[in-house]
Amino acid sequence: MISRAPATSNLHLEPGEDEVTLAKLGYKQEFRREFTPLEVSGLAFSYIGVVPSIVSVFFYALPNGGPFAMVWGWAIACPFIMCIGLALGELASAAPTSGGLYYWTYSLASPRCRNFLCWIVGYSNTIESIAGVASVNWACAIQITAAISIASGQPYATTNAKIYGIYAAVMLSQAVLVSLGTKVLARLQSLYTLVNLCLCFIVIIALPIATPSEYRNSASFALGNFTNLDGWPSGFAFILSLMAPLWTIGGYDASVHMSEEASNAATAIPWAITSSIIIAAVLGWVINVVLAFCMGTDLDGILNSPLGQPLAQIFYNSLGQRMALVFWCFIISAQYMVSSNCLLVGSRQTFAFALNTVWFDAACALLIGLLAFVSTQAVNAVFTIGVTASYISYITPITTRFVFNNNFKPGPFHLGKFSFPISAIAVTGMVFMNIVFFFPSTPQTTAQEMNYTVVVLGGFMFLAISWYYFPVYGGVHWFNGPIANITPAITCENRDEDSMSEKEERDAEVIDV
Repeated sequence: MISRAPATSNLHLEPGEDEVTLAKLGYKQEFRREFTPLEVSGLAFSYIGVVPSIVSVFFYALPNGGPFAMVWGWAIACPFIMCIGLALGELASAAPTSGGLYYWTYSLASPRCRNFLCWIVGYSNTIESIAGVASVNWACAIQITAAISIASGQPYATTNAKIYGIYAAVMLSQAVLVSLGTKVLARLQSLYTLVNLCLCFIVIIALPIATPSEYRNSASFALGNFTNLDGWPSGFAFILSLMAPLWTIGGYDASVHMSEEASNAATAIPWAITSSIIIAAVLGWVINVVLAFCMGTDLDGILNSPLGQPLAQIFYNSLGQRMALVFWCFIISAQYMVSSNCLLVGSRQTFAFALNTVWFDAACALLIGLLAFVSTQAVNAVFTIGVTASYISYITPITTRFVFNNNFKPGPFHLGKFSFPISAIAVTGMVFMNIVFFFPSTPQTTAQEMNYTVVVLGGFMFLAISWYYFPVYGGVHWFNGPIANITPAITCENRDEDSMSEKEERDAEVIDV
């Protein structure tokens, strides 16, 4: 991994407030700020993609608590998600740069360990972005096969090899799309936001109206039935079901990586984070309530639907073949929009490390998709990798702000006296959930059915750490964190700690973000 390269832009802009803020962080403006605050919020919301994301991970909630987990698991998870969003929003307001978590970690950590921590955050944030692209596009490929099943009225005899072919085609087309200019991508956000909002309201309004009486459930079933199909103790099964809302309302750093393309970034980015979480939380909870009332009582039949997608079966039962197919095609379109935004945001993250971004991320996601040839469980691990890797990259800068001696100065968006308790809740919850998500889906598992998250994520991070400490050529010998491409007003220059006096060492740790 290498640090951000010197600027090569030929833009000649009058320095505005955003450019001045970025210059204080040590960077020259390299992107055009084509994203308005509303478009940044739209990107954050469409990145979540409430309906297509619920479709993608419905298989986590349904067997681990059924309607009860769908409704109340979502309600319990959302306040915790908001705590993470608020903690990140405060950091984003103080230092709005595309490197985001990578930069914050270096700025706030001790000189003794900030290079290493910065390295870990950089790699975990990168694998999060790439795994996010891979998981959303894999879900999109499966949804395309479900559309074929709905259209034909018969089970679609698919294989992981066929799904991978669809996955690769989707990925390559998105790489071309995301290579377009920033202005085009910014204007697309309005369309993406409109489509995702319309899908939410179609489910909320149309599904209850269209669902036949035999598939309508009573309030006691929809709000209180707990069905455990995977065999874990009920309490632990309910915790596993939280993967659905945590993955759906994820990627809080999406708008952070667009900081250098957004106007009024110090305010727009944190509000994009928090507003997208609030809107997605409310709409997602209502959608889960509607689904619980309209899916019938045969949960095992839904989970093992011949269409290959539990929610496709619910829509088929409620809307009929033709309308279900039309609606499902809208879901596929929205999923494509979500995954193209994932690639866009991921490319801005790797931009901070001076990589050829869009095609690099696409190539890595294609490689991750090859896990399908190991087993279905192996490729499903990509969904949990997106959450667990993101939590590693979130926990580190949030924690460094409070455990090291630094002079953190909040930006326009700050939490005041609530900052520490909210951050403590966020970090504690993320550590706990990361441990939980390493468990397999069932207590009795085989090599084919095990949870490969710990293998893939652990292997990736092991290689990253090994590369850091590699003799002679490892990052420990040359990596110095974010490298400014202009002379910043505030520097984070490393010193030879062995030659520091106690006062000099203390002063070096007082980093003014």
